[in-house]
Amino acid sequence: MKHCQLFILSCLIAFGGLTQNYQPDKVVKRAFQEFEKGIESLQNGQFAQGIRLLRKSIQTDPKFVDAFLSLGGAYQEIRLYDSSVYFYERAIQQDPQYTAPYQLPYAISLAGQGNFQKALEYTNRFLSIPTLNEKSVRSGLYRKKTFEFALHHAAQVKDSTYKFLPINLGDSINSQYSEYYPALSVDDSLLVFTRRTSAIVEDFYASNRNGSTYGKAEKIAGRLNEEPRKGAISLSSDKNWMLFAGNFQTQSYGNFDIYVSYETDEGWSEPFNLGRNINTEFWETAPTLSPDKKTLYFVSNRPGGYGGSDLYVSYLQPNGNWSPAKNMGPLVNTAGDEQAPFIHVDNQTFYFTSDGHPGYGGSDLFMMRKQPNGEWGRPINLGYPINTIDNEGSMVVASNGMTAYYASDRSDSRGLLDLYKFELRKDIRPIRTLYVRGQVRDAKLGNGLPSAVELIDQESGQAYFTLQTDETGRYFTPLPIGKDYTFVVRRKGYLFFSKSYELSGVPADSTYQLDILLQSIQKAEKLVLRDIRFKTGSAILEGNGQVELNKLVQWMAENAELKILITGHTDNIGKPSDNLLLSKQRAKAVMDYLIEKGIAANRIQTTGKGDTDPVASNQTEEGRAQNRRTEILILD
Repeated sequence: MKHCQLFILSCLIAFGGLTQNYQPDKVVKRAFQEFEKGIESLQNGQFAQGIRLLRKSIQTDPKFVDAFLSLGGAYQEIRLYDSSVYFYERAIQQDPQYTAPYQLPYAISLAGQGNFQKALEYTNRFLSIPTLNEKSVRSGLYRKKTFEFALHHAAQVKDSTYKFLPINLGDSINSQYSEYYPALSVDDSLLVFTRRTSAIVEDFYASNRNGSTYGKAEKIAGRLNEEPRKGAISLSSDKNWMLFAGNFQTQSYGNFDIYVSYETDEGWSEPFNLGRNINTEFWETAPTLSPDKKTLYFVSNRPGGYGGSDLYVSYLQPNGNWSPAKNMGPLVNTAGDEQAPFIHVDNQTFYFTSDGHPGYGGSDLFMMRKQPNGEWGRPINLGYPINTIDNEGSMVVASNGMTAYYASDRSDSRGLLDLYKFELRKDIRPIRTLYVRGQVRDAKLGNGLPSAVELIDQESGQAYFTLQTDETGRYFTPLPIGKDYTFVVRRKGYLFFSKSYELSGVPADSTYQLDILLQSIQKAEKLVLRDIRFKTGSAILEGNGQVELNKLVQWMAENAELKILITGHTDNIGKPSDNLLLSKQRAKAVMDYLIEKGIAANRIQTTGKGDTDPVASNQTEEGRAQNRRTEILILD
């Protein structure tokens, strides 16, 4: 009986010369016939039937080592690593010498179980075989590197309390087909994803949250699903934009492009191609938006990158167009493939996949955090068991920073790929956030005013981001906890709004209501500035007070016809005469600052009222803080 061909896809065969106890020519004839039929079934992709026949062959001949090895390879191919290890070990026990060339696929299945120490041991044994061919050596060295990485990473990241327990999202989301590329709204109320129903047909589905679970997913209505070739859908944080990759022939630059659809009263709009600054004749896919909708990240395989596919970034310009896309650089991109970017609503944490950075083999999930200078830090491997020896796909993280969603073909999947959720390890979670919601309204009429709301980080004095309200002036935004912000709104025909809020003490995952009332520009209208800061008992401006002053400068420049009266006020601490003088000096300091920034002196008058005009009780610190204010009065 001739030696049979094994179905071991992961194995690069070493060469003979080893003595053994196992004698293939003495295999029971019926067992060999069952074996051949099993191998044929496996080669045709009929794994259940092939495995059944192979198991039948070892029942017929319990010493059939080739059948045990082939079962190990078959179970490895479908990622049932426990079964794979079991059959490899049965084979090794029967003849360690004959099975020595298969120590590498055995090691791979051990690593699939998470047993990287033993996997490394058997990989080293495999590499010690003197008759290995060059290809086998390369394969062994590659696996050795990945197993050593796994052991090193485990030593660096120790969290004995963490349990990786992915939960299938169930029949309301998953089907007999593949579901992948999940995306969430900022309030986690809406889940969208891609479902592949055939080799060329991909459809977009949406599910609304119902309590702690998501309801029955329905195909998204409108023109988004007219084109069969599409995928990688994502949502803007406010649920008003859907971005995705597709190939709409009437709006295409030659391959997959990135499109956007807008929510309207009639449903989702016709998809719009994002244009040549984003799309090329090559492949663009996997868009993800920053929470302020000003920064777009995506994947492209265009020439000039660092590898097969790279991550790119583009910025929304004041004219509504996207800036020319820029490669994110060698810190992020490698000679391999970078895919599936996702920016969390904290705007500080970024996830993606890569097969070029050190990892466990295949594509791993990585994260980066934004540094104080605004640049991204080095990528960090999410580690085992989130990453495995197999390819990991796209992942998104809910606004709570704890729950992640991803696609996997685990043993309990309904079809091929299913959507799962799991809890992230603490050290790889996004920055905890709080939520601020409110409405910009006309102070007198009460109607909502669509506006841009700029948020200034008080510690740095730099703009954190600018959010756009909806048409009724309503907004909802996440913010990293532990920071204080100044909210600034400028709208033509209105006094500008600027007010600081101490949000550093607001607990994570809570919602803070902030309605903004804008006053129309009229004679005798008064603008109160409470965030212009002075040193105690002094008229010297503090640095963080300049944030509000700079906004006043911008507003005066935009309304060049206006003249103002600046009035200084103090609390009642100290002598009334001293407070009067101090209030006048502080008003003049504000005037001097405006003049220094280019505002004409003839547009400004100043006065001071000391402690004579309180707006709150001077018996409490809170009241005294309200009384220490600067008022801007509109003159003729």
